[in-house]
Amino acid sequence: MAEPNILLTRIDNRLIHGQVATQWNSTLGANLILVANDEVSSDTMRQNLMKMAAPTGVQTRFFSVQKTIDIISKASPRQKIFIVAETPQDVLKLVQGGVPIKKVNVGNMHMSEGKRQVATTVAVDDDDVAAFKKMQELGVELEIRRVPSTSVEDTNKLFA
Repeated sequence: MAEPNILLTRIDNRLIHGQVATQWNSTLGANLILVANDEVSSDTMRQNLMKMAAPTGVQTRFFSVQKTIDIISKASPRQKIFIVAETPQDVLKLVQGGVPIKKVNVGNMHMSEGKRQVATTVAVDDDDVAAFKKMQELGVELEIRRVPSTSVEDTNKLFA
């Protein structure tokens, strides 16, 4: 069976919002935005808010991390998939579960208790750093970039 057509995987703790919907999706040309998040997979109110932000004509799916692992291989080759996850730990689980993620865009990881700001829109703690290191060891390319029109920031910042 052919690999799913995953165009990009993005870490963004806001999941689907204006930037993802307009700038990233128009650049990528995805026809499916897949939110891999345990909480949102069972929260119809949050799903409905995100569906309103999604571009017209683009399908949205809200799966738990495990359901994403279980069914991504059944994706049609016609599906151009943009995966959005909330945390590096969720993306690492996807990769370790066999989801063929080649590149991860680190978008928004907000500052909160115990985190340190390492890039324009990225704050990490030690667990985040460990997840990024493991992804790199597994051959996943990392990039820090808020929107497609901004330059890529140095990923070494993730390990500071």
